[in-house]
Amino acid sequence: MLEFGTYPTPVDCLGQLSTASTTLWVKRDDLTNRLYGGTKTRKLGPLLDHAKQRGATTVVTLGAVGSHHVLATGIFGALTGLRVEAVVFRQPYSCHVLETMRASIAQGVRLIPAASYAEAARHLTARTADGAYPIPAGGTNLLGTLGLLAAADELAQQVRAGLLPEPDSLVLPLGSGGSSAGLAAGLFRAGLRTRVVAVAVTEPVKVFARRAQALAQELLAHSSRTEVLGQLEIDRRYIGPGYGYPSPASEHAMREAARVGLTLDTTYTAKAFAAALQRVARGNERHVLYWHTLSSAPMAPLLDGAPHEHELEPGLRSLAH
Repeated sequence: MLEFGTYPTPVDCLGQLSTASTTLWVKRDDLTNRLYGGTKTRKLGPLLDHAKQRGATTVVTLGAVGSHHVLATGIFGALTGLRVEAVVFRQPYSCHVLETMRASIAQGVRLIPAASYAEAARHLTARTADGAYPIPAGGTNLLGTLGLLAAADELAQQVRAGLLPEPDSLVLPLGSGGSSAGLAAGLFRAGLRTRVVAVAVTEPVKVFARRAQALAQELLAHSSRTEVLGQLEIDRRYIGPGYGYPSPASEHAMREAARVGLTLDTTYTAKAFAAALQRVARGNERHVLYWHTLSSAPMAPLLDGAPHEHELEPGLRSLAH
């Protein structure tokens, strides 16, 4: 199987943000790859490998216009020799969103603007009918989620090696649901009691929660499918004004993360880190683990050859405002 990451990724204690009763830890999945890290690399290995096995020359995916998944698919798809297309829809403007979109174009991704998620899904279906290999939003399907089962095994080995204590909770963003599903199923399978707390960042929460729960169950033997749901918690309290918009809690989380050298984004990681900080502040758990899903690799090399904002097609530029 194709492998784009260097594993295991480190675990660190964030002593500055811990309290006498609760220690905050971080799983540094931002360091999976020096070119472009983040948890997306774990999903793309099995997905792009399957595309190559099927004889595909083009893959098509979808996401918001500043999607990290789209950028990661473009980078690793190109390394695999695949053309990458992505149907993209609107996302609130930020410098980070604009940079990510421009970097995707620089990697050769053909961005296809859509007016809504539903329209994007229709475009994806049409391109699949034309012969492109489909990769769902966030790389979330049963195949992509297998990479997170391996990540859970990796964490379990680090716990058993004494690199960190068994966390009471593992906090990460709930996007398309694949990462939280794979980690919950994998930790359950590994015998860890750690509760996976998936922090919702957008509506409809029920849809993404059901997808994560169904995937977690599908990854396990039938006899374990009810039990694993008790290990997966969906936290709806941090969405704030909506997808891509900061909240007071997420802005505070970004400032606190900067103190310990972590860079967050407003769409996903700041909201998850806010939830982790609040769990520490409550003091009801001994150890909280924040899973850092965002790449910390420098963006500048990926912007080499990227169009400037004024050079973007109007249809794309309008999606980031």
